[in-house]
Amino acid sequence: MDAPDELTAWLRLTLIPGLGGEGQRRLLETFGDPEAVFAAPPSALRGVLSGGLAERLLAHDCTAEIEAALAWASQTGNRILTLADADYPQALLTAADPPLLLYAKGRSELLNRPALAIVGSRNATKQGEANATALAQALAAAGLTIVSGLAAGIDAAAHRGALNEAASTIAVVGTGCDRIYPARNEALAREIAIKGCILSEFPLGTPPIAANFPRRNRLIAGLSRGCLVVEAAKQSGSLITARLAAEAGREVFAIPGSIHSPQSKGCHALIKQGAKLVESAQDILEELRWENVTNPAALPPVKEAETDPLLIALGGDPCDLDTLAARTGLAPDALLARLFALEMDGRITNLPGGRYQRLN
Repeated sequence: MDAPDELTAWLRLTLIPGLGGEGQRRLLETFGDPEAVFAAPPSALRGVLSGGLAERLLAHDCTAEIEAALAWASQTGNRILTLADADYPQALLTAADPPLLLYAKGRSELLNRPALAIVGSRNATKQGEANATALAQALAAAGLTIVSGLAAGIDAAAHRGALNEAASTIAVVGTGCDRIYPARNEALAREIAIKGCILSEFPLGTPPIAANFPRRNRLIAGLSRGCLVVEAAKQSGSLITARLAAEAGREVFAIPGSIHSPQSKGCHALIKQGAKLVESAQDILEELRWENVTNPAALPPVKEAETDPLLIALGGDPCDLDTLAARTGLAPDALLARLFALEMDGRITNLPGGRYQRLN
């Protein structure tokens, strides 16, 4: 970590309201380091910044925020990394708009390990979550740290799959590193802070603001050698991450699904655009030419040939009651009873709109 005075200057530079990454970089390119920025005369600052930003930079008092950040960084497991820090994630230096400063909670050494991003829908299917968990576990067992965004659905499933492997997982959040969002993932976040790493570029206390999540996505893409999309609707934030990964020269992977499933539309669009179709962890490892393969497991194993007439009638796509009744000839009461039994056995799931889908 930088010396306290140096870190104070870095923190101050990132806490100026309205001064974004572009302005910060212009200042550093002109003056060399944050301490030199704040030592520069106002006339020199006005030559770099416009719109009153030079005056705001010199006048803004962020002492309380800096003291809070330094106190946070003094706690065990917490770090603040700057662009000048040797431990700053090197992969981000080749991505667009690397942040000047990062807050890390947990195993910050993971930030410079080979990584793969796994992202997808917040409204994931049970099968999608199972796929994300299985693939994350297999890839982490092979030595790839799994990067995702701590969102509900696919993100959370991927984090859980990787947590107990040595390569573990990094959760890049769109809030301050001291905030947990969504609240339902509080227990998961606390476990990641112990076994993995939580990372943010946003100041402590930053709430979940919608505009911050696309910015978070560029870090997910930038940290990783490739990005796997497990499930995504056509207008999904996961597609933003995939696009950013492609623009940064990373590999893009996608799992195909039913042509009738809205959650597969985004993945199919990516595959049409050239993303690698993935059926197993081995597909990813081979594409990355990854040699540290210790457990290249595939998706959850396929069970023996199905003999249950109702599951055969259900097929691989979501299906409503009327269609199932027509296919099986079962009366509504008998059909509902059988569906309930299969759901309790974990063989099917009940989807919104009164539809059912097999889980295996």
